[in-house]
Amino acid sequence: MRNLGSVTLWILIFFVFILLFMTYQKQEKPEKIALLQWKDYGTAGLLVSSTDMGGKIKGEYLKEDDTKQAYETQYLADQGEAVLLWATEARAEGVEFNYVQKPKNPLLQNLLFTIFIPILLIVGLWMLLMRQLQGSGNRAMSFGKSKAKLVQEGQVKVTFDDVAGVDEACEELHEVVEYLKDPKKFSRLGGKIPKGVLLVGPPGTGKTLLAKAIAGEAAVPFFSISGSDFVEMFVGVGASRVRDLFEQAKKAKPAIIFIDEIDAVGRSRFAGIGGSHDEREQTLNQLLVEMDGFSENEGVILIAATNRPDVLDPALLRPGRFDRQVMVDLPDVRGREAILKVHSKNVKLEEGADLETIAKATPGFTGADLANLLNEAALLSARYNHDEILMPELDEARDRVIMGPERKSMVISEKEKRVTAYHEAGHAVIAHATPGGDEVHKITIIPRGRSLGATWTLPKEENHSQTRQELMDVLYRLMGGRAAEEIEFGEFTSGAANDIERATNIAHRMICQFGMSERLGPRAFGEPSGHVFLGKEMTRERNYSEETATLIDEEIKRLIDDAYAHTIKTIREKREMLTVVSEALIERETLSRAEFALLAEGKTLPPVEKKDDKTKTETPAEEPEPKKGPGLLNPNIDSLGGPQPHPST
Repeated sequence: MRNLGSVTLWILIFFVFILLFMTYQKQEKPEKIALLQWKDYGTAGLLVSSTDMGGKIKGEYLKEDDTKQAYETQYLADQGEAVLLWATEARAEGVEFNYVQKPKNPLLQNLLFTIFIPILLIVGLWMLLMRQLQGSGNRAMSFGKSKAKLVQEGQVKVTFDDVAGVDEACEELHEVVEYLKDPKKFSRLGGKIPKGVLLVGPPGTGKTLLAKAIAGEAAVPFFSISGSDFVEMFVGVGASRVRDLFEQAKKAKPAIIFIDEIDAVGRSRFAGIGGSHDEREQTLNQLLVEMDGFSENEGVILIAATNRPDVLDPALLRPGRFDRQVMVDLPDVRGREAILKVHSKNVKLEEGADLETIAKATPGFTGADLANLLNEAALLSARYNHDEILMPELDEARDRVIMGPERKSMVISEKEKRVTAYHEAGHAVIAHATPGGDEVHKITIIPRGRSLGATWTLPKEENHSQTRQELMDVLYRLMGGRAAEEIEFGEFTSGAANDIERATNIAHRMICQFGMSERLGPRAFGEPSGHVFLGKEMTRERNYSEETATLIDEEIKRLIDDAYAHTIKTIREKREMLTVVSEALIERETLSRAEFALLAEGKTLPPVEKKDDKTKTETPAEEPEPKKGPGLLNPNIDSLGGPQPHPST
């Protein structure tokens, strides 16, 4: 911006000079008259102006047609006093005679316009050009300089008090901050602080937020940079930037360097056929040398973050470089509640808002998801003109984050609405009838996102591992929708596609990864492999025979068939409950946990006003293509024709 302003200023000066020069050149050439004629014009009162410039008199006189004519006359040096005396006498006799004595050297005026101003303009333009060339040279020389942002003490307001749900990670990093503040506390026993700390975890779990907390807590210089800032199209630039970054940190030590998304520069070498990216490899090699080479980096700690530790080069992860790996995992129910409390400080929640229920209803949510949930709730409350965020808005915001907004205007026929109601009721009935299963939290047949309906269940307690029977209970619940359709209508729809896909994935993992097959025993089938161009994507290659593959297929089929047979039997036993729940869904479109509990106990729901059903037409709804979900443990959303559960559930 400064260079742009300088260029604009000099261009403006140039045009002003050109304008003045043209004006000076285009001045009307005066008529040369004799001195006696000038006196006659003065005596006759025809002189409009007269300016004595020392030896030369310039001015204007009136012609016969009353137009003005410029003139010029000269006098000798010894005539100057006589000219002045004559002008004085003429005025005394009442002649209107404008005479101004203004000595001026015309030579200086000519020199000003013809020499001095052009020289000044040329010098100014030359200085501007040299400054631009020097700036370009500096930019060229600084091309290999580090782009790290230096964060001084007090610039970042985030502290460890603003981080929740990752207590262990906070403790590990707090130790690093304490070392930088008081190194003797750790070195008195001969211990050395880790040279590098790698933050590993799924996206949205708070790795960058932890780095901000370190910057806010540490009273030392904090250099922050992204992994992609090192890599350029020119070979050698990345390595030069790494060297410059560590040189700056050494000068400011003790200091912290934070590299976000380090997988952009730290991927495994020789990852592709026919060679790899030389620039990235040189950058990585230089980073390896700086972290643990001949030169000592005492007082400089490197902290990096990534959600792809599987693609990092092994040399980067060895002790002496990244000595410590800190797992920033998905928060548990207590962590989610703590995260909600932290984010709720910035919004207006109703007094007594049950954040514990929201935490239980959001298994698999990251800190970023929970922050988005509260933001969506605030926007919904503002839309409804509420003064504070109420629990219904929090519940609605959770549904929006998981599956998208309601699609009340979606055209659905009465037949399809009835099929959807029985499908979702089948999920809920099986969940209720399963001993020790998840509790039904909410059932709806309002289209949301890409689904026609959904059933939410809440786990009674959060488990990190599941037994074979618990996984079978999940299969029962997933098959509940299709079984209900078959029993009620004698046929089934394509709406159970996502349920079937998830059930198949769970059954496949039970057989091939968890060793839960009596015929095949505790064996794992398939081994991880990496695509050379994709950088160690976690796929699995077959390491078993065709006969074993046949047995695996048979075992997967047996698990799903047994689950479906058990579900059909349970639905038939609970046929009356299925009908009651389905009819209530058709009437109300959404059932809460309390309403479902009343129906499960055989009680009658209180009457409600009949809503106008905008979806009662005979135009069939387009069947959405089900998304491809992870199908992992503890899925808690069963939907008809809809998307996978939340990616983290």
